[in-house]
Amino acid sequence: MALTPVRRQVALLVETSNAYARGLLGGVRAYVRTRPGWSLYLAEHSRHETDFSWLDGWQGHGLIARIETAETAALVRRLGLPTVDLSAARLVPELPGVETDDDAIARLAVEHFAERGLHEFAFCGDERFEWSRTRGERFTHHVAARGGRARTFAMQRSGMRSRDRQRLARWLEELPKPVGVLACYDIAGQEILEACTAAGIPVPDAVAVLGVDNDELIGTLTSPPLSSIEPDTTRTGHLAAEMLDRMLQGEVLEPGLRLIPPLRVVARQSSEILSVDDPQVAEALRFVRDHAHADVGVAQVLRHVGSSRRALDMRFVRLLGRTVHAEITRVRIERVAELLSTTDLTLPQIAERLDFASSEYMSMAFKRSKGKAPGRYRRDVRGTIRPGDA
Repeated sequence: MALTPVRRQVALLVETSNAYARGLLGGVRAYVRTRPGWSLYLAEHSRHETDFSWLDGWQGHGLIARIETAETAALVRRLGLPTVDLSAARLVPELPGVETDDDAIARLAVEHFAERGLHEFAFCGDERFEWSRTRGERFTHHVAARGGRARTFAMQRSGMRSRDRQRLARWLEELPKPVGVLACYDIAGQEILEACTAAGIPVPDAVAVLGVDNDELIGTLTSPPLSSIEPDTTRTGHLAAEMLDRMLQGEVLEPGLRLIPPLRVVARQSSEILSVDDPQVAEALRFVRDHAHADVGVAQVLRHVGSSRRALDMRFVRLLGRTVHAEITRVRIERVAELLSTTDLTLPQIAERLDFASSEYMSMAFKRSKGKAPGRYRRDVRGTIRPGDA
């Protein structure tokens, strides 16, 4: 006789008002699909919700919570149930938790700007959130490691009202140009783009902007479209549910956060800048990116700009830290990654579209660059894999 699965009544104290949190919920859902005994309890609410009356009378077994307010922390302690925290605030530090790796986000942002030849960096943060403060600190650290100095701006707790936008616009006007600005999340990136428009600051030529969360709605409605770092929210939520499952089975987990690195930078127009002082290098970069769909070799780049390989390589290494050949490879692999994450094309179709000799060769080059096979990359980014992916 089949055993009836043990019922697990789990409440989700996770807001439904933003793309990051909805991604976490998607990861929880993916885990629960493999656990028929689970029953989830969720109400629509915002990040700063303090009305938990929807839990009145609820008789549950565990919680998955984004504990970012004192009221949420008090509720979790009062309920006294096994809980996994999804916030960097650590308002209930004795709990185990899962969170996005803010150091990895900051490092990826600095690399993204540096690859575009930028030498000036700035960070716009929201002081209400620990994860924003951490991102700003780590961004400053990674800029300093390159010999630079990051300027910072703190959004007001009251939100970006007219006076605050004017203050943001003045800060942007005073920054040395061209500059790469990391917004702590996409909402802040939207505010920066609006402030640039109001102040007549060209984006991305003077200010390149990068957000975090890859909220598709915000990213594609802003003008220009907002580049953004995509966190691995599905993996984060999935791990939180797995951890709670283990706790519900009696396992004691160590307190502290398990950190999940982001997936990638989704580059849109707001950060697509080529900023180098050397006109020949700038022209070579433009040629490489304009021909990334074709099997362009170093010789073609040299003919286009009228330089010897040794001379151009020296300039590339001095300004970008890599050779012409390495730049060609990097740009073409990024095109592969873009097609993997945004289309259902098979590997042979992608290889043909980008003029690789074969899908096998493309796959080897991709894995060498990204550290994972194309199929695994597509699965990590989209949660799906096509037959024939490797």
